[in-house]
Amino acid sequence: MPIKIAPSILSADFGAFAEATRELSEAGADYVHIDVMDGHFVPNITFGPQLVRALRPVTPTPFDTHLMIERPEQYVAEFARAGSNLVTVHPEATYHLQRVLQQIKDAGARAGVALNPATPLTAIEWVLGDLDRVLVMTVNPGFGGQAFLPEMLAKIADLAQMRAAHGLRFEIGVDGGVNPDTAPLVARAGADVLIAGSAVFHHPDGFDTAIAEIRRAAEQVRDQDRKATREPA
Repeated sequence: MPIKIAPSILSADFGAFAEATRELSEAGADYVHIDVMDGHFVPNITFGPQLVRALRPVTPTPFDTHLMIERPEQYVAEFARAGSNLVTVHPEATYHLQRVLQQIKDAGARAGVALNPATPLTAIEWVLGDLDRVLVMTVNPGFGGQAFLPEMLAKIADLAQMRAAHGLRFEIGVDGGVNPDTAPLVARAGADVLIAGSAVFHHPDGFDTAIAEIRRAAEQVRDQDRKATREPA
């Protein structure tokens, strides 16, 4: 799968969301990542479906909404109706994961799950066929700007092997500490969608340069690996 970049507006200027969303689209973002937190499942409070609805007319770029909330079954349909193209929930936050995934799809969105660092892949083994994305958290969720957890590279690689073994096509996303230095590591492990916040919004040369640098770093290591597999030993 091609490398896709999904900047997280959690790192944007909260007084200029519409402008930032428009600029991300113009800079080549493949998704706009929207982090929704409730102050219970994670120790922070951010946005609701009203923000998604307000930003939807600004850009045609798909909205990738990550629900870090308890009881997501109460809200997934509303986020989909507001304009989220993909809605991601946590298996740790609901008793009936498969039912929630079906609710997302019934509402017209694609369905994803996100795994906290301590949550094993076995938590989603029996719903892999229902998924459009698995998001591996490479930080503990709640706040932007955290350091990347290198221990999660093995988890990404194991997930990529599971995807290949089952002949599935879900995206593998990575969220937390993604920048031009860590992008090659996660891409080599098997990630396709790279969520980046600080590395995009705090880049001194703007969104387009930041997105291009992360994408190039990830694609270069993939090209190297493909070349290595074609060369005779």
